[in-house]
Amino acid sequence: MKTVNLHMIMLGCTPKGRFTEQHDIFFGIGSSLKELVPDMNAFWSEAKGRIHIDAWQKVTIVDGFAIEVISKEENLEQEEQLFFLNLGGYKEGEFEEYHYKVLVVAKTKAEAIKKAKQTTFYKHYGFKGAESHIDDKYGVDVDDIHNIGEILSDKFKSEYRLKITKTNAISEDEKHIGYLKIDKI
Repeated sequence: MKTVNLHMIMLGCTPKGRFTEQHDIFFGIGSSLKELVPDMNAFWSEAKGRIHIDAWQKVTIVDGFAIEVISKEENLEQEEQLFFLNLGGYKEGEFEEYHYKVLVVAKTKAEAIKKAKQTTFYKHYGFKGAESHIDDKYGVDVDDIHNIGEILSDKFKSEYRLKITKTNAISEDEKHIGYLKIDKI
């Protein structure tokens, strides 16, 4: 079996009738970005193929845990889960809502929220009356975070699962930031 990884990709698009670029996060499993292009287009079908990538990374290390993609058929018992949170916050006097995407390994959504509230972003992007929050609501709500294993497309869930194991590795995954046309991959 070829080596495949979990990829986290920030897609961008200005859909017809909109005035500003919009973004969404796509999670896919594959050996390369090119392999995931059809899945990205299917994920955001309303964009009619007019999407680009603003940031991406292979997800192999999170919070001191190794993230491996294994066959759905492999026997696996683990308590840890991989969560994606989209934090929102404000700066006084600025007409903008800033966002910070974070991956967290935790046993429960409540534990993941607690870890997310320890981030520098959460502590510094907000002021009285416009507190930082876990999008889409003010305050913290369990519905505002996603278990990656649950939001992967059926295509990926039918073939793979994520194995999460404690590691001593201290490296972080390389983040690729900047505009990338999908048709140039």
